Amino acid sequence: MSPEPQKIRTITVPTAELYEALQPLPAGISAAVWDFDGDPDGIEYADIDAVVAPYTGGKAWQESLARVPDLKLLQAQTTGHDGLPELVGTGTAVASAAGVHAAATAELALGLMLASLRGIDAAVRDQQEARWNPSRYPGLADRRILLVGVGGIGREIAARLEPFEVELTRVGSQARDDGYGHVHGTDELVDLAASADVMVLITPLNEQTRHLVDARILAALPDGALVVNVARGGVVDTGALTAEILSGRLKAALDVVDPEPLPADHPLWKASNVIITPHVGGNSEAFTPRIQGFLHRQVTRLAEGREPLNLVQRGPWA
Repeated sequence: MSPEPQKIRTITVPTAELYEALQPLPAGISAAVWDFDGDPDGIEYADIDAVVAPYTGGKAWQESLARVPDLKLLQAQTTGHDGLPELVGTGTAVASAAGVHAAATAELALGLMLASLRGIDAAVRDQQEARWNPSRYPGLADRRILLVGVGGIGREIAARLEPFEVELTRVGSQARDDGYGHVHGTDELVDLAASADVMVLITPLNEQTRHLVDARILAALPDGALVVNVARGGVVDTGALTAEILSGRLKAALDVVDPEPLPADHPLWKASNVIITPHVGGNSEAFTPRIQGFLHRQVTRLAEGREPLNLVQRGPWA
């Protein structure tokens, strides 16, 4: 049997911009502005059925959400949803914004690879000292790429790598075949790492993937290999990666770290064989129209009593 249709009458969004983008609202549903800081605009907590979380996390989220007595849906603006189910408990559904960030995150992953493999980071440092320093770098063509994560963003990364003449190996949670070829399982990572020039991480963070890339897998990578993380910092054992970086054996290009941000005195900040960007994978100007479009589709489904898109915890829709 399919679950009973859920009545979502009121949803909050964290900004006036998102509120305006949802207008006109479908019949039967209303919206208000609430950024989890202070009280919602013009409504009571008891009237709220669904909330759209702010883009970035805050320490007071759990306290704020606890004020809503019958919350049916917590909607993220991010692809990652680690930590969100714990904020609301199993009775509330949690939905991600998977798909909204795919293109932007994929292009950053490609940019990080190119920047490191063509020495663009070194050239920028040389520029600051007016130093002309032509050098030969590996480049992306003919590199053996190990792509860990085959979801929506993983597919976008693979598509963007296609014209670069790389040898691509894909890894998912379990070995299988899909419409794009063979997917290896994570239990094969040590063996696969031994022949990889670049390891790209775009897997969700969960109990199975926390510290998935540990000292053993890092040690299996060849000398000079590049680790690119556009997933979550916790997918990699930071201590083990730092040891490999400081030894000079590996390189890294990291949009995410653990902890985040890194402490100011962390040695990765000053390592010349690391590029660090401040968790901006999905944060391009493409985000605004895409999140607005996604939320408009989601609100329409809710007004029609249909199951929300991108459920990662089903709550009342179980």
